[in-house]
This record gives sequence, structure tokens and C-alpha cells, in this order.
Amino acid sequence: MTTSIIMNFSLFFVHFIWVPVALAVALPSSIAILFPNAASAATPPKPQNSSSSVQVPDYLNPNPNPLQFPTKPEEVRIQQTVPISLSQALELAKRNNQDLQVAILELERSRSALRESQAALFPTLGLNSSVTNNGNGFASSSSQSSTTFNGSAQLNYNLYTSGNREATIRAAEEQLRVDELNVETQSLTITLNASTQYYNLQQADELVRINRSAVANAQASLRDTQAREQAGVGTRFDVLQAQVNLGNAQQDLTNSISQQQIARRQLATVLSLSQSVNISAADPVQLAGLWQPTLEETIVQAFQNRPELPQYLAQRNISEQQRRQALSQLGPQIGLVGNYQLLDRFNDGVSITDGYSVGLQGNLSLFDGGVAKARAAQSKADIGIAESQFASQRDQIRFDVEQYYSQLQSNLDNVQTSSVALNQAREAVNLARLRFQAGVGTQTEVIDAENDLTRAEGNRVTAILDYNRALANLQRSVTSRGSR
Repeated sequence: MTTSIIMNFSLFFVHFIWVPVALAVALPSSIAILFPNAASAATPPKPQNSSSSVQVPDYLNPNPNPLQFPTKPEEVRIQQTVPISLSQALELAKRNNQDLQVAILELERSRSALRESQAALFPTLGLNSSVTNNGNGFASSSSQSSTTFNGSAQLNYNLYTSGNREATIRAAEEQLRVDELNVETQSLTITLNASTQYYNLQQADELVRINRSAVANAQASLRDTQAREQAGVGTRFDVLQAQVNLGNAQQDLTNSISQQQIARRQLATVLSLSQSVNISAADPVQLAGLWQPTLEETIVQAFQNRPELPQYLAQRNISEQQRRQALSQLGPQIGLVGNYQLLDRFNDGVSITDGYSVGLQGNLSLFDGGVAKARAAQSKADIGIAESQFASQRDQIRFDVEQYYSQLQSNLDNVQTSSVALNQAREAVNLARLRFQAGVGTQTEVIDAENDLTRAEGNRVTAILDYNRALANLQRSVTSRGSR
């Protein structure tokens, strides 16, 4: 009968904890020769998050548990509508947006992956031990059992990997750079989306205001025509015409109120607000600012600052390191192995015996069927893809800048034109009503003048907000890297 108790445990060190005296000098010097920048690469820089002084009420924030979802109607019932400014909306978007949170988590994952790849700069140390008891259950009383202890410590270090280790670390560094730029891209995109949705809400609010004013004007015209009909100086046709105009205005108001609710919920979705809160736009509709640089200066700034271009360059560098990793499998691999063993049989009158060994291990792949070269060819194709994407993105950036710059200039001209037209439309409504009340004008002229006023107010609001949207897109195109 044989009974066996085996205990195995391993412990891997990222830094040196114990190394034999013979290795204490050789290993650190070899690391310094192979990777002189290892110390600096071990601490990648973290992106700086700019603190914001914008005050946002806490009750606007969603539930901190991302897996929580409402199960009762009262949990999703809107309790209040809170007016917020554009600056508050931007702060909420950066704080709560789920896409940005995912990008930040991916960045943290890349940091951990870089630390994992840098662990190859250091040796690994493993401890193994076993205690075994052997006995014969079929023997007479003369049979004896024995207990044996066996322990060993093994240290391994890859002295030379034909560039595989260095390429792995460089690829992880470039991936970290890609994810840092992705966080910046997500932040800029979220800022643009929040600004655009805020301007959409402003336009919906203004449309409701304009249509309510149109309904009030139509109601006033209907009262005037009804009074003139009762006085015998108006016609039934004028009354019917005024009633139709009022009905159309009321229908436009109903539709605009619906669009207002949709715009509010769209912005709330972008901002990831609490389930029981709705929002409205607190800022007045006005020009968000003026753009001073010329078109050529703006294009150059966009080329210098857009994070997408460095992302493609970093992706190209990743593919280059992956190509080197693949080719390194064809080169020699040399490792250092150190082993120390203990052996003791209990109650045998012999003390513990021990021994050690230190040696080099080498490996060279003579033929792998073309796997390494095929992988290198794939990475080389990825390099070409990244270069083509870089060129395509560069051309797209220029087109975006030219498009938004042109829209900015045209909408600025439209703001000036629509402001003049709005004043003229207001004056025309007053004159049409005076002419109608004096009996020298018609109801049709009044209705046409009121419709022109409604259209002029809408055109002015559209021109201002289209200008602000173009400005937001232009600012997103040239935002400096690292500013969040």
C-alpha cells in the first residue's frame, strides 16, 4: 500500500527577491545592455484630466450601478424638468457618458498589458516541494514505511530572444498610445454630440415659442374677422380663411411640442441623466463666438492636433513590432536556468542532501513550414493598410475643415440677412393689420404677413444655431491634443 502527499506551489517574482550570488551581477547588467530604456518604459504617462469649475446638481447623475435598471413605472416617471446651460451639459457628458467610460477602461487595460509585457525583463522564480510516504501493507511486521521530502527552486531568465521581447514591449507601448488617443477622440466626439444636441434642443424650444406666437396671431386675426363679420363689414370667407390659418398654426404647434420632447430626451440620453429627470435649455439662442484663423491656418491646425492621425501612426508602429515578433521566431532563443534542490528521507540517519545547477538553454527553429514569414507578411500588409488609412483620414480632415468653415461663413451671412428680414416682417404684419382694420387691405394680406413673420423668426433661429453647429464642428476639428 502506498500513500502520497504532494504539495506544489509556485511563486513568480516581477522584481529580484533572491538570486544566487553567481547571478546577482550578471542578470542586472544583461538587462541594462539589452534594454537601456526599461526603467522609463515601466511607468507610462497617464493622461491629465482637467478639473472643471462648472457646478452640476448631483440629482442629475444616473445611478452609480451600471447594471441597475428600473422595474417599476414610478422609477422612470419624470419628476422634474431642470434647465441647464451648455457648459453644464458638456460637464455631464464627460462625467457620465458610457462610451467615454468604456474608452477609459480600455486605456487601463492597455496599461496593465504593458506592465505584463515588461515583466519579461525580469526572471521568474518557482518553488516546488513534495512530501511522500511509502509503505507495504502486505508485508510482515518487519516491513517499514518511509517518508521523503523533496524540494526545489528554479530560476529562469531569457537572455536573448532575437528581438521578440523588445518588440512585444514596444507594441504594448504603442497600443497604450492608441488607447490614450482613443480616450481623447471619444471626449471630443462626446463634446461635439452634446453641443449639437443642445443646439437641437434650443431650436426645438424656439420653434415652440414661434409657433405659439403664430397661434396667438392667428387667434387675434380670427377675432378681428369675426368682429368685422358681425359689424357687417366683413365676409364669411374671411372668417373661414382665418379659421383655416388658426388650425394650421395649432397643428404646427402640436408637432413642435412633440419635437421638443424628443430633443430633450435625446440630450438626456447623451448625458446619461437620472431616469426621473428631464431637462430644458437655459442658455438663450445667440452666436457662440467668432472664428478668427484663416482657412489655411485652420487646416494646418487640424493636421497638427487631430488625434486620429497619430492613432493611425501608432497602429502602423504596432504592425511593425508584430512583424518583428513574427520574424524573431526564426532566430535563436537563449535562456539562463538555475536550479537548487533539497532531498531528505526521514529517520534514515542521513542528513539533508542538496545540490544546484546553473546552465544555458538554447533553441533555434530550423523549419516551421513558413508560419513566421506568413505572419510577418500579414503584419506588413497591416502596415500598408494603416498608411492608406492615414492618407484617407488626412484628406477627410481637410474636407471637414473646408466644409465647416464654408458653413460658418455662409451662416454668419444668413444671421445678418435674417435679422434684417425679421425686422421687416414685423413691420409688414403691423402695416397689414392697420390696412385691414382701415378697410383698405385684405385678410389674405394679414395671413401672408403673419406667415412671413413666422418664417423669418424660424430662419433667424436656424441661421444662428447652424452657425453654432458649424463652429462646434470646426472647434472639434482643431482641438489640441491633451485638452479635455
